[in-house]
Amino acid sequence: MRRNVQVLLLLLSGAGVLQISLLSEVYLRYVKEGLRPLLIVSGVLLVALGMVGAARDGFPFTKRSAESDGSYGDHGHGHDHSSGPRIAWLLFFPAITLLFFTPPALGSYTAARESDRTTGTQARFAPLPDTSPVALRLSDFRARARQDRGRSLEGRTVRLTGFVTPGNDRTWYLTRLILSCCAADSQSIKVAMHGTAPPPADSWVTVTGTWRPVGTMGTPSAAAALDVETVRRVPEPANPYADSRPPAG
Repeated sequence: MRRNVQVLLLLLSGAGVLQISLLSEVYLRYVKEGLRPLLIVSGVLLVALGMVGAARDGFPFTKRSAESDGSYGDHGHGHDHSSGPRIAWLLFFPAITLLFFTPPALGSYTAARESDRTTGTQARFAPLPDTSPVALRLSDFRARARQDRGRSLEGRTVRLTGFVTPGNDRTWYLTRLILSCCAADSQSIKVAMHGTAPPPADSWVTVTGTWRPVGTMGTPSAAAALDVETVRRVPEPANPYADSRPPAG
């Protein structure tokens, strides 16, 4: 690869990383929030390396070594040895994508092909607030629906928010994805929705409804399910992934 191509690649990559991490919150579609400082530092380093390379080679990259311009006299070969494989130009696509395109967060396609995240054993749950409907994280609702032998969800109207994952017949899933580190290790949290036709896949909705007991509490047969009363479309949140903290209890 020619030296000027290397410099341009460093500058574009660094600018792209800074664009998604410093100037916007697009980075949340790739990694957890706590990694933002590392992304910013990486972007600054890439830009700095590109600027050093530009200053070394001249701007706009007009300096040439004696070897590449054939000025070695009798010993020069007159060949440009700095060129490399043309496939190296493909490296520009990821850098340009970061600058000019915003790929969507992971959604129903990923969730439909993943097994539901396993909820750890939990013996006790704190009492639910007296408000109605009760706003819960999907992980909190699912943990109570599967493990709470005190049946704190019984008779309560709850409010859940997530994106739509298609199911079978009239059953669909309200879903959130959890990241351990980045999008590559995502796991899904799904709650089955009953009693209403599914909204479009990947649409974000807030659902109110009542717990539908399924299976035997505290056993693998227990499932998280909701009888839906209302469905309301909502904007996708800036951070589309769920809080990875353990369910409240």
